[in-house]
Amino acid sequence: MKIRSNKLRDIKTFFEQELQSLYSLEELRFYFYWCCKVFANLTKVEVISHPEHTVSESVLLKFNFAVKDLLLQKPIHYIVECCEFCDLTLKVTPDVLIPRPETEELVAWILEDRKCNVDNQHEQYGLDIGTGSGCIALALKKNAPHICMDALDCSEKTLTVAKENAENNALNIRWILADIRAYNTPQMYDVIVSNPPYVRQSERQYMQKNVLAYEPATALFVEDDNPLIFYNAISNFAKTNLTKDGYLYLEINENLSEETCALLAHNHFSNIVVREDFRGKPRMVR
Repeated sequence: MKIRSNKLRDIKTFFEQELQSLYSLEELRFYFYWCCKVFANLTKVEVISHPEHTVSESVLLKFNFAVKDLLLQKPIHYIVECCEFCDLTLKVTPDVLIPRPETEELVAWILEDRKCNVDNQHEQYGLDIGTGSGCIALALKKNAPHICMDALDCSEKTLTVAKENAENNALNIRWILADIRAYNTPQMYDVIVSNPPYVRQSERQYMQKNVLAYEPATALFVEDDNPLIFYNAISNFAKTNLTKDGYLYLEINENLSEETCALLAHNHFSNIVVREDFRGKPRMVR
């Protein structure tokens, strides 16, 4: 089936007819309006108000490709190459994980603590380990400008995306290409945060197919015989590089919250607090 015309009305009909077997109508309309915004610079209100509006052939081609990709269950974020995170618009490619709502909650927790416990005019230092798209570091920098943010990742391709996001949002981050398991620095930090790989290989079977097919496996999975490998490395780093009154924040595997807390306690961290996400799952530790 081809799109009947270049009119928005016909493109919307094409979207719904081609993809209705895979997605709900609510999802399809969300995807359609998002594509209109990215491909044609049209708001939802404009699209609804002017269904007879026509788009160019090049824009029509983008809609065609989007439908083909959605039929293959490619994540919409990779199709439009962007996502919204903590009021930031970020570029995302298959070199980085798509930022999740749970990670927004982690950022909100950090900002909540910073607001309550620290003079916002006092300069502090923060480190985001395994930064990916840069979402955590950039959101913290935007909402707490007094924090001098560093962001570390072991992938040069990943850091290229993160750097572009910093430039697009006019935010200053110091980028570090390194593996936290072999990284040393004399720099001390008031805040260290990480959303490291934590999904066990045995848990693949419970994950959505589009995640497995398109998102970078190295940013997701760890071996079952050592699932806390990155938490151990991060906590060892934090033991020597966190200030006396500093905080370590981690996004965690909901099935390993007790084990993660035990590891942190073994590494001499105190006041360990677990927080549930919006689904009621234990997903964050401070």
